[in-house]
Amino acid sequence: MRAVQIEKFGGPEELRFVETDTPEPGPGQVRIAVRACGTNPADWAVREGMLGGPLPQGTGFEVAGVVDALGAGAEGVSVGDRVFGNVRFGTRTSGAAEYTVLDHWSFVPGSLSFAQAAAIPMAGETAVRALDEVGVTGGQTVFINGASGAVGQLATQVAVQRGARVIGTSGAAKAARMRELGAEVVAHGDGLEERVRELAPQGVDRVVDIGPGGQLPLLISLAGGDTSHVVTVTDFQNADTYGVRASGRENTVFRYDALQPLADDIAAGRISFPVWRVEPWEKVAEVQETIRSGRSEGKTVLRVSE
Repeated sequence: MRAVQIEKFGGPEELRFVETDTPEPGPGQVRIAVRACGTNPADWAVREGMLGGPLPQGTGFEVAGVVDALGAGAEGVSVGDRVFGNVRFGTRTSGAAEYTVLDHWSFVPGSLSFAQAAAIPMAGETAVRALDEVGVTGGQTVFINGASGAVGQLATQVAVQRGARVIGTSGAAKAARMRELGAEVVAHGDGLEERVRELAPQGVDRVVDIGPGGQLPLLISLAGGDTSHVVTVTDFQNADTYGVRASGRENTVFRYDALQPLADDIAAGRISFPVWRVEPWEKVAEVQETIRSGRSEGKTVLRVSE
């Protein structure tokens, strides 16, 4: 089969289209013919070696496609089913490939395209996991640092669905969009704590950090000094220093079970999560660099096959 591999860590020039063996599904797994592969900051981080692991490695960690083969013991699914899900990190081939295997999968609702479904797994799982790890429920005020990105937009909407009040950071370009999703918007940058406290003078009940890092002391202060009410999915470097939960590291319980209800809500229009661009997978290097440079305006999905 054809797949994209990283043969050595580095820049976009290290992404190679190769012919390699088609993976076989192991016990409890399914193999899918990949139709679409979502893209994320994790793609370039893996390519540059930030997560380590053996070489060669694949790229692309969220997919949608058609079940092509079943591993022993795979239940509740049939060849020909439309499914989507997360792909393991650190394997020889990943989601940017003609075929891949999934340990966990959900079904693509009939009204969603493969591209729409492939956009959901990483952002959706991360959003629900982060909210649940700090116990976001109705009646709380939640501050989401980095609310206007893919994870933040989903976290905002899920929190609002639960009955929480959401205050979130956003740049000017996405502020109107975030208000439409139910957030009270504050700008990034100096004076952030003061701006949040203008809306919530007593601080907030929970904090979800999806920002660029370096703001944990401020976020802890907004949570009244209670580090158990703060979770970060980005600032792993400083989390231990401040005693904040860093979600996504070792021993994390991933919430793949949240993906089916999330996809159903998107299909029904209860949650909005549009795809910004769909590009042929031959543009994988260009797309990764757009994300890395901060020029991405939304979720980009690679079209692997029709």
